Amino acid sequence: MKRTLTVCPYCGCGCMFYLVSNQGRLIGVEPSTTHPVSRGGLCVKGWNAYAFVHHPDRLTAPLIRRDGSLQPVSWDEALDLVVARLRAVQEKHGNDAVMFASSAKATNEENYLLMKLARAVFGTNNIDHCARLCHSSTVTGLAETFGSGAMTNSISCFDQTDVILVIGSNTTEQHPLIGSRILNAVRKGTHLIVADNRRIRLARQAELHLRHKNGSDVALLNGIMQIIIAEGLADPEFIKARTENYEALAEAVADWTPERTAAATGLGVEEIIAAARLFAGAERGMIVYSMGITQHSHGVDNVRCIAALAMLTGNVGRPGTGVNPLRGQNNVQGGCDMGALPDLFSGYQKVADPLVREKFAAAWGVTALSDKPGLPLTRAMDAASAGHLYGMFIMGENPMLSDPDQGHARRVLENLELLVVQDIFLTETAALADIVLPAACYAEKEGTFTNTERRIQPLRKAVEPPGAARADWEIICDIAARAGYQGMRYSSPAVIMNEIASLTPIYGGITYDRLDPHGLQWPCPDREHPGTPILHLERFTRGLGHFSPALHQLPAELPDDRYPFVLTTGRTYFHWHTGSMTRRSHLLDREEPRSFIELHPDDAARLGVRNRDELLISSRRGQVLTTARVTDMVIPGVLFMPFHFVEGAANALTNNVLDPESSIPEFKVCAVHVEKLP
Repeated sequence: MKRTLTVCPYCGCGCMFYLVSNQGRLIGVEPSTTHPVSRGGLCVKGWNAYAFVHHPDRLTAPLIRRDGSLQPVSWDEALDLVVARLRAVQEKHGNDAVMFASSAKATNEENYLLMKLARAVFGTNNIDHCARLCHSSTVTGLAETFGSGAMTNSISCFDQTDVILVIGSNTTEQHPLIGSRILNAVRKGTHLIVADNRRIRLARQAELHLRHKNGSDVALLNGIMQIIIAEGLADPEFIKARTENYEALAEAVADWTPERTAAATGLGVEEIIAAARLFAGAERGMIVYSMGITQHSHGVDNVRCIAALAMLTGNVGRPGTGVNPLRGQNNVQGGCDMGALPDLFSGYQKVADPLVREKFAAAWGVTALSDKPGLPLTRAMDAASAGHLYGMFIMGENPMLSDPDQGHARRVLENLELLVVQDIFLTETAALADIVLPAACYAEKEGTFTNTERRIQPLRKAVEPPGAARADWEIICDIAARAGYQGMRYSSPAVIMNEIASLTPIYGGITYDRLDPHGLQWPCPDREHPGTPILHLERFTRGLGHFSPALHQLPAELPDDRYPFVLTTGRTYFHWHTGSMTRRSHLLDREEPRSFIELHPDDAARLGVRNRDELLISSRRGQVLTTARVTDMVIPGVLFMPFHFVEGAANALTNNVLDPESSIPEFKVCAVHVEKLP
C-alpha cells in the first residue's frame, strides 16, 4: 500500500491527510498527526474524502452535444470545437460576450491559468468564481477597512484567546476542525458568544446565545458598539494610533441604544449589554463569521461593522484576536488570490491600474490587456438574459444548484449560444452543456490549495485519473495553444507557481521546495520570508484602519400574508456544497440521504405538521417538495433548509437580489409559504 500526503478537498480548514492506495485504487484515509490544523483529527467528510474518487459516475471522455444528446469524442475534436465556438461567439458579439467561471475546487495554478486564458488569450475580464456566492462581501468590506480581504489571524490563535464571538457561522458543521478548536478553548475557560438565531451545536456551549432576527446583524453590531463607547470600554490608544474616521463611527452608532437595538433584533436589552461587556472586557477577542454574515443584500455593511467592532476594542494585529472570515470551499481563498475576479489580477492587483496591466502584459507576451472590469458571475446570468452575454466556460462549478433562483439560472444556461463545462462528474450544469471536458480530481494531480488562514499547501498525486480525464491545468494550456497562444506551455504546476510568484507580491516567496510539508502563509514576499501567521501587526495593509459606519437596512424581501415565513439556507455536517462529491460517498449519503426543512414546533402545530410529513415550500420564484423536521433549532416564523439536494433544491426558492457593492445574492432571507401535502 502507498500513502500520499495531500490536502482535503472540502472546507477551508485545509486539513492534510494521507490517501492510502493499493494497486492504483484508493482504499482509505489516515490523518496527519503533525499538521498544524488537523493535528491528527478529521471530520466525517475528511475520513470519507477518498470515497467518490473511483465512483462509476466519473467523466472519462470529452462529450459533445449531437442530435440532442452528449456523445463521447476525442480530445482533439472537443478542444478544437471549444476554441472555434468561443472565437465564433466573440467574432459575432465582441470579446465580452463570453464569461469564464473558475473554481474553488481547482488548484491555485489552475485558477491562475483560467484567469490568464480569459485575459491574455480571449481578451476579456469576464472571469469570476464562487467567492461571488460566499465571501465577495468579505473581500470588499475588509479591503476597504483593513486593506486586505483575508482572515487576519491563524487557526492556532483559537488556543490563545479570551473570548470568541461567532456570528453567522455554523462552525462545527461547516468547518469542523475549527469548531473543535473553539470547543476545546471553551473547555479551558475561553468565553463564547454565539449570534445566530438557529440553536446550532456551538450555541449549546456558549455563555451567551443571541438569537437575533435574520438580517439584523448591522443593528446588533451597532448596538454593541454603542454600549462599548457609552460605557468607556473602547481602546482609545489603539483607536488614536492605528485608525481613522472614528468620530463618524461614534456618531453613527450613538442612537443605537440597547432599547432600539432590542426592538430591531428581537433580543432582550440585557442580552445585548452582556454581549458588549463580555467582548470588550476581554484582553484578547476573536471574531469568527461566515456566510450568515456575507450572504445578504447588505453583506458588505455587515463586514464593515465586524471590522469596526474589532478596531474599536483593539482586537487586531495580536495573537488571539482578529477578524476571521472562515472561507467555505477548500480553495476559495486561493481562487481570490489568483485573480479569478473580474476587476483584479492575482494578488488583488487592480485591472484599472495601467502599471499593473503593463506588468502582466509584458510577462504574458501580449500587447495590451483590457482595463474594463468584467462581469461578476451573479450579474452574468442577468446579462445573458438581457442579451449581452452569449457563451460561458464553467470549470468545476455547478450553478444549477448553487445559484439563487434556479429557474432563472436554468433558462439562462439553456439559452446560451455556447456552454462549456469542465468537471469530474456530469453535474446538473454539465448536463445542459454543449461540450463537456472530463477533469482530474484533487487526488489525481499536483498543485497547491490555500486554506482559510492563508496557508498555501502542496497537493500531491495519489492515483491516475479515470479514462481520458486530464488535470484542469493541462486542459487549459491545451486550449490556449489551440487558440494560437504560445505563452502557456508548462512542464509542471511548480513552473506555473514560479510565474505566479514573479507577478504576485503576496506570493513572491512561494516555491514548491519551500512548501514541504505543511506550507506557508501569505504574505510571503521573498524566499527568505517565513510567512505571515498574523496580519496587521504594526500597521494595517492600507496604513490606518478605516472605520466605515453602516446603516441598518431591512432584507430585500420580508414575510407577508401570502408568504408568511422567512427561509434561510446553509450546509449540514455530512454534505458539501451541491453534493456532487459527498452524495457519491456512500456513508455520507446514508447519514443524510434527502432534503429536509426545519420548522419550529409552534409553527408545526399551527399547520398540523409532524416530523417527516411531505411539505410544498413556495416562494415568488419557485416551489420545492421536501420533508418536515420539527425542531426548536429554529425560532418561530423562520425555516432552515440545506442546499445540497437536487431533489429538494433550496435555491429554487432563494432571492437573486444582490448586494450593490459585492454582487453577492441574499441567500439568507426570503419569504416562503408552507403547505402540508395530503
